[in-house]
Amino acid sequence: MTTEVRRKEKFDIRQEVGIIPSWAFVLAVIVFVAIPICFFGFVWPHEEDAPGLFLRAFIPFLPATILAFLVLMIGYVNRDAGRRNMNRLLWTLVVIFVPNAIGFILYFLLRSPIQGRCPKCGTAVDPRANYCPSCRYSFHPTCPQCKLPVAAGDTFCANCGAQL
Repeated sequence: MTTEVRRKEKFDIRQEVGIIPSWAFVLAVIVFVAIPICFFGFVWPHEEDAPGLFLRAFIPFLPATILAFLVLMIGYVNRDAGRRNMNRLLWTLVVIFVPNAIGFILYFLLRSPIQGRCPKCGTAVDPRANYCPSCRYSFHPTCPQCKLPVAAGDTFCANCGAQL
């Protein structure tokens, strides 16, 4: 069995954060800074009974953090959809305009797996495929007689005893 094509997708947070585009980081910082400025400049200077200093410092950063995270997630979906050969524009618009994070949930439930490479010819292959569409390389060796899966180094089939 080929581990390169059939391996499970391993979750590495550094790799996943690394695909977020730089424009998303810049926009997230702008959002994170602009929201508290709007609170301090437009909301509380005109109120006589403004909340205490601690609340005035804490309250604006809560929505700023949530919206900055949302911007980063939109950037992630944009790049990840392209990495998985999905329509980047469509999925980016879905996660932006479908409310209550349902767009994100739909994306993560329906996204395609990352394509692997055939070890024989290097063609991009869906990890669910059994054979390479270019060179017919078998990703799951089977017994020629009973067609049951066998290990790559087996000499005989464990089911029917046929020589491999």
